[in-house]
Amino acid sequence: MNSNRAFSLTRQRLAVLYAGTMGLILAASGFSLYHSMAHERWQSLNRKIETFAGTLHDGIEPALEQPGVVEPVIDQFLPGLMCLNSTQCPEQSSPLERHIAGVTQQENYYVRFIDMSGKVLAAAGQKPEGLPPQANRDIWQTLEATNGTPYRQISLFLKTQDQVPWGYLQIGQSLEEYENYLAQIRWTLTVGFTPAILLVTGASWWLSGVAMRPAYQAYQQMQQFTADAAHELRTPIATIQSTVEFTLDEPELSTAEAHDTLRIIDRQNNRLSTLVQDLLLLSRIDLQSNALNLEICCLNSLLEELVEDFSGRAIAANLTLKTDIKTSAPLMVLGNEEQLYRLFSNLIANAIHYTPPRKPPRKPLIIHMHEEERDAVISVQDTGIGIPSAEQSLIFNRFYRVNSDRSRQTGGIGLGLSIAQAIALAHHGTIQVKSELGIGSTFTIRLPLKLA
Repeated sequence: MNSNRAFSLTRQRLAVLYAGTMGLILAASGFSLYHSMAHERWQSLNRKIETFAGTLHDGIEPALEQPGVVEPVIDQFLPGLMCLNSTQCPEQSSPLERHIAGVTQQENYYVRFIDMSGKVLAAAGQKPEGLPPQANRDIWQTLEATNGTPYRQISLFLKTQDQVPWGYLQIGQSLEEYENYLAQIRWTLTVGFTPAILLVTGASWWLSGVAMRPAYQAYQQMQQFTADAAHELRTPIATIQSTVEFTLDEPELSTAEAHDTLRIIDRQNNRLSTLVQDLLLLSRIDLQSNALNLEICCLNSLLEELVEDFSGRAIAANLTLKTDIKTSAPLMVLGNEEQLYRLFSNLIANAIHYTPPRKPPRKPLIIHMHEEERDAVISVQDTGIGIPSAEQSLIFNRFYRVNSDRSRQTGGIGLGLSIAQAIALAHHGTIQVKSELGIGSTFTIRLPLKLA
């Protein structure tokens, strides 16, 4: 395949198409996976901040009495609270009451209390620099500190016991761990994409070869078929041309010579006509195997007709043609009677041609028929020259002849068995051969029965 430039280029383009398609699928899958994991991590981060903020909010807000005043209850939740803007912080509570302090340290949170004017009253936990302290009505914000570290922040509105606005509770967490997590995922996907695309490229090249193989085999068969057909056509055409040229060069041609010339031309013309008809039949069967004119055919009647038609030819070849039908009722199949007749006639004609004449007692040529597993099984058995075992798998190829010299003497062109196989396959049947050199051959056809 690679030696043929057209097929090689087609295979390369097909491989590139496969690899490009799979590469896009892998890239899209990796992109989707990355964003899915990033989204899940982002949602988990928001839920943790929201849970911590909700716990602080619900614990602190009921104890607030005056707007902008840091109450002692805040220190109970956040020991080590640092008051800013000259605000006095309450005395620190005992260690037993500091049940949330560890969270701010372990999870890298910062907590800020801001009054309604936007001034930071107190802060605890991390101390990022450069974050905007003003109050913001947006609940969620993503901010960046002076050193470039991003933070995720939630702002919750606080009210006093009298429902007077107190200020805002702001809680944030560093996104550095989140960014490192995403960077690790990106690195893993990038490193994994390279060997994956190499494997996809190799698989694409192999798949393109597998996909192109049937087309290349069909192309080779077509080339072989064209070459064989041209070879078979060249011989009779050359014979006719040489005969005509010889005749034209004769100044005086007798009547007997003219008759001989016409007989040669007629014989070669018949050979050409037979070849063209066989080629047209094969083409028609190949193109219309699913569109045959089907009808119910009786195989018993068909075999009787065949025996009657070929008995004279068998007697001329010093043979006896007989049938061995082992069925209690006629076997019916759904098929084309004309093509079925051609199928069996080709096999019978081959059996007669390839069985050499012998002195009496004559060896019979037997046509067997019986029913087996809802199939009609028909066998044509001869005692001819046989077929070498190495060539039995080739005899159904078009223009193939086991014995070329004998085939040319009998007028064969190597299409009879090809036509027989094509007809059997078009009728959803099979054809097989068993042969021993010097003993004979048996061709067996199985056709599905038309059951009532």
